[in-house]
Amino acid sequence: MVQGCTSNAGKSYLCAALCRALANEGYRVAPFKAQNMSNNAGVTPHGQAGGGLEMGRAQLVQARAARVVPDVRMNPVLLKPEADTRSQVVLLGRVEPEITALPWRERKPRLWPFVQQALHSLLAEYDLVVIEGAGSPAEVNLRSSDIVNMRVALEAQASVLLAADIDRGGAFAHLLGTWHCLTPEERTLLKGFILNRFRGDARLLAPAPEWLQAQTGVPTLGVVPWLHIPLPEEDGVALDRSGVALDPSAGFVAIARLPRVSNLDEFAPLGERARWVSTPAELEGARAVILPGSKSTAADLRWLRESGLAAATTRLAGQGLPVFGVCGGLQMLGQTLSDPLGVEGGASVPGLGLLDLHTDFALDKTTLNTDITDPETGYALSGYEIHHGQTRSGPQVQELVPGRLWRQGNVRGTYLHGLLENPAYLERFLGWAGLPAPRELDSLDARLDAIAAQVKASMDWDFVRGLL
Repeated sequence: MVQGCTSNAGKSYLCAALCRALANEGYRVAPFKAQNMSNNAGVTPHGQAGGGLEMGRAQLVQARAARVVPDVRMNPVLLKPEADTRSQVVLLGRVEPEITALPWRERKPRLWPFVQQALHSLLAEYDLVVIEGAGSPAEVNLRSSDIVNMRVALEAQASVLLAADIDRGGAFAHLLGTWHCLTPEERTLLKGFILNRFRGDARLLAPAPEWLQAQTGVPTLGVVPWLHIPLPEEDGVALDRSGVALDPSAGFVAIARLPRVSNLDEFAPLGERARWVSTPAELEGARAVILPGSKSTAADLRWLRESGLAAATTRLAGQGLPVFGVCGGLQMLGQTLSDPLGVEGGASVPGLGLLDLHTDFALDKTTLNTDITDPETGYALSGYEIHHGQTRSGPQVQELVPGRLWRQGNVRGTYLHGLLENPAYLERFLGWAGLPAPRELDSLDARLDAIAAQVKASMDWDFVRGLL
């Protein structure tokens, strides 16, 4: 099990590396994260048991790393934040309204049996399970409601590796402090420390690893360098660390940084051509604007107006710039968003009016992997759908693919996440914006192999293998 001293310590990344490294050694491996809090979700494949169900993108990537079919048991509980104090509960791939309505601390007794069952079924079916923690096990205020960190480690009797993001500074204090916050029973499972995202000469770390082992009895098993090999990110925390200084005169694609943005990883293929924006001033030099998905569409549309980005986007659309809305962004571009059943609080609001569309929020959530043929380009495209809304077309909009893809002049919208992950469509989109294609990413499998090799080389792999 990989736990972290903090959120965004690189747990998902390290687990993906371990899944691929162990799969390459011939083990049948399954990833597992009991409870994931993220609006970055995907859909399990159809044609399999439990196909078309929702789970965290990190575990979908880790399943790919392990070369196994994604299964919602690998992420039995997915919490999708809708506001600072409210999150939707997705249990084994489906929204669970009754548990969603419960206060945080009352959820554990309802969720833990599902976590136990999923964990033990995977342990029975696979040679190895690589488990990811969440946040930090040192959050002692959450100990009584824990279903994802040491509670899981104890249930599985897993060997725990604790990772710290050394690039942030204070890594040795984080590791020592976390160790002190664990109970004696929990400490027996902690087998090693990992210093993650290191930049520089590892020889300069001495004598700190030895000092830390003297304090805790736990060795430092690896110093993993900062690897500039991207994987789909789990949540929006990564946006705080992914900024690239761009020359606005070179042109870029502006992506609205919505407060409840979802599925942000689908824009990674834009590479250096993308810039996340929060103010109208940041749109200077933009050649296209993307409104991404949102877990709280009406609230994020209100933020879009309050920030001035709504008016600025409308103005740029009027000047002929390509505007592209994905899922919640598509809904925002329409004429009306109606919520008669109170899915997002019950308010009905006007959209930006750039697409002649009318959306009604529904209680049932659509979760599909979808293949389409875009009549505008002739391309066969793949994507996935996760949305509550049902959208109707008005007379002024062109419905390119019924219920999935629309165009009105230079404004396009889709319910399909991942369209820009199709290389041909990405190149065509950038062509509409007058921008060259970015450097093509290596395939996901090639990146996973490269990450696995580097993480393995950075660790005491014989020690790790001895824990199996």
